[in-house]
Amino acid sequence: MIQTAYAGDVILTLPLVQSARSRFPGAVIDMLVIPNCAELLSNHPAVGKAIVYDKRGSEKGILGFIRKAAALRARSYDLALIPHRSIRSALLARIAGIPRRIGFSTSAGRIFLTDAVPYDKSAHEIERNLSLLDPLGKTVNDRILPELYPFPSDRMRIDAFLAAKYIAPSEAIVAVAPGTVWNTKRWPRESFAGFVRMLSGKGYRIILVGGGADEKLCEEIAGSADEREIINAAGHFSMLQSAELIRRCRVLVCNDSAPMHLAVAMRVPVVAIFGATVPAFGFGPRGEHDTVVETTGLKCRPCSVHGGDRCPITTFDCMKNITPQMVYERVTTLLGSRQQQS
Repeated sequence: MIQTAYAGDVILTLPLVQSARSRFPGAVIDMLVIPNCAELLSNHPAVGKAIVYDKRGSEKGILGFIRKAAALRARSYDLALIPHRSIRSALLARIAGIPRRIGFSTSAGRIFLTDAVPYDKSAHEIERNLSLLDPLGKTVNDRILPELYPFPSDRMRIDAFLAAKYIAPSEAIVAVAPGTVWNTKRWPRESFAGFVRMLSGKGYRIILVGGGADEKLCEEIAGSADEREIINAAGHFSMLQSAELIRRCRVLVCNDSAPMHLAVAMRVPVVAIFGATVPAFGFGPRGEHDTVVETTGLKCRPCSVHGGDRCPITTFDCMKNITPQMVYERVTTLLGSRQQQS
């Protein structure tokens, strides 16, 4: 399995890995990922080995590519499933001598594939990835969600963190993940701060989550409200620990970003805020109770498949038109319905 994109893409590939494991129980299934994604697979029962390809670091360039291809060749794989649609991923499998290479018809490296599966733009990415099993006669029709497996030590780490913050297991926690790699996929800081202020004092503890790059942003949001109820956990935990922390929450509020997929994998309801991108691209939250908040009716939207550094027409209406009240209402409705079910 070759998926050397971002963490969210790796998580969305896990249903393919899980399905391949159930259909080929005796197979060795390894997964090639970039360094910061290997931890996500480290305790996953469907993954034999997470093979790291540091394509932007120590293995950058043609020499690193050749060394990685040689390492893969030494493992004598029979088959490569390649959901990543770059020319590098397909060529890597070819140079590694893997005899059968299944990827998408839209791959930049299609010429290096033995089987090119149609890329259904109308489907969710999970279903698209699962379609790579079709050439093997293992079509998957079931609805499958990704699964993550934090270690017992991760659970203990989160237990200790919550205890240190005087948060009892019975308390209702709302997780908020305001960060993202792409600026045009980020709901403005002031909007997140406004939402947090509206939710504080309503009986919920609020935990801000994210990576080290999000720590300052989360500090600014926490500083805008009652800090006794708001805890900044950004930059404190690994991805599996963050997944475990999100699992303890009633809901996650986030952008179109990796924490959204962590929450889906941990079966935590998501309220996702979409701006430059749209769920129709196939990367939206997939859980039963998940919901998306977005501005509809804009001719300029979507403006990009991945998002960008700035709004191309400088208005940023796709995000600015989403008010804290809109998100607050969606969250409280979800929390209320979940309480009635429990």
